[in-house]
Amino acid sequence: MIALIVCVLLVGLMIVGVPVCVAMGITSEGVFAALGFSKILPVMAQRIYNGTTGFTMLAIPFFILAGNLMNTGGITDRIFNFAKACVGHWPGGLGQVNIFSSLIFSGMSGAAVADAAGLGVIEMKAMDDSGYDHLFSASITAASSTIGPVIPPSIPFVVYSSVTSVSVARLFAAGFAPGVLMAVAMAICVYVISKRKGFPVSEKMPWKLRMRYFIDAIPSLMTVVIIIGGIWGGLFTATEAAIVATFYAMFLSMVVYRQVDMKRLVNIIYDSIITSCKTLFIIAIANFLAYFMIHQKIPNQVIEGMLSITTNPAMLILLIIAVLIILGMFLEGTAVILIATPIFLPIIDKIGMDYVQFGVIMILASMIGLLTPPVGMSLYAVSSVTDVPLMKLSKGVLPYVIGIFVVLLVCAFWPPLSTVLPGLIG
Repeated sequence: MIALIVCVLLVGLMIVGVPVCVAMGITSEGVFAALGFSKILPVMAQRIYNGTTGFTMLAIPFFILAGNLMNTGGITDRIFNFAKACVGHWPGGLGQVNIFSSLIFSGMSGAAVADAAGLGVIEMKAMDDSGYDHLFSASITAASSTIGPVIPPSIPFVVYSSVTSVSVARLFAAGFAPGVLMAVAMAICVYVISKRKGFPVSEKMPWKLRMRYFIDAIPSLMTVVIIIGGIWGGLFTATEAAIVATFYAMFLSMVVYRQVDMKRLVNIIYDSIITSCKTLFIIAIANFLAYFMIHQKIPNQVIEGMLSITTNPAMLILLIIAVLIILGMFLEGTAVILIATPIFLPIIDKIGMDYVQFGVIMILASMIGLLTPPVGMSLYAVSSVTDVPLMKLSKGVLPYVIGIFVVLLVCAFWPPLSTVLPGLIG
């Protein structure tokens, strides 16, 4: 009964416009008070403090800062030009370039909204100028941005690691194959839609011009090599990799490309601080909500309820996926990870699923949430810069949501896709 009250209260507050973090705090504190726990405020303060003071959490603000530096310092422009040289002549033209650019940028930023709001602006302008349908441009930009949190480095994987203590390096490795598969699924959608609507295709560039764009992009592409190579080579941890990526992006933006001066740097740092505070505040409040649910044995109630429906592992996995997608429609992805992980881990133990595989399922499900109203962060980011109505954009991304869902099912029922590479790391 308490679980139902919490769910109804939480969703109801968000529907009427209460911010996610405030709704979580009011729900947990309010129900605690109603149950007669008068001295819960000191516990709340302690849990909120503990929620954001872990060493792993340092990676989040630095990856956000690195992404903002890349968007402002000319790095994303060079990535886009390189992607256009590689795949601009494929069926789907700049739609394929959009996906390939996001795939490359994913290895640098780790945040979907940074991709949508930064690289996405460049992609959409190029597509609009070339005669592509505006809704199509906005839809593929919103969809391709979700590759970012799956391909390493990934902020959601860092958050999941903080909850489960699974190695961040293993989680990063697990995201490679599903992320590439997401890009392939989206590329197929772009191919079919472009053929049906007759969108333009760029002429194949001569190899000399391609090489020029490649050489121009080498410093930017080295970001991926530094981050992933450093983590897997044991030179630094994932948290330290975020700091290295930030200073390398700063070096490229200020010294190599010279597109960021001290005044712009101050503005970038300020914007990054604001975004980081919003993200970490959600994590902090979600940590207290998770404590409340465990204290009230809500995970046990959920487990008993699900096991009363079925004990078949395949059906339990489908039920978990359905719950995660529904939660993602109302909650920000980070909040879903922090709330749902403690609830579902006991069921995952019963099924015998690897925590790394479940982490991939969790992140993919939250990516679908980024593209579904009412709380689709990527939809909001793209809608705000394109003036495409949110509901119209949500219909435009539907083919790509289906593609991500297919990848999610493959990951859920074929473990090697997300466990082979982490197994090599050990």
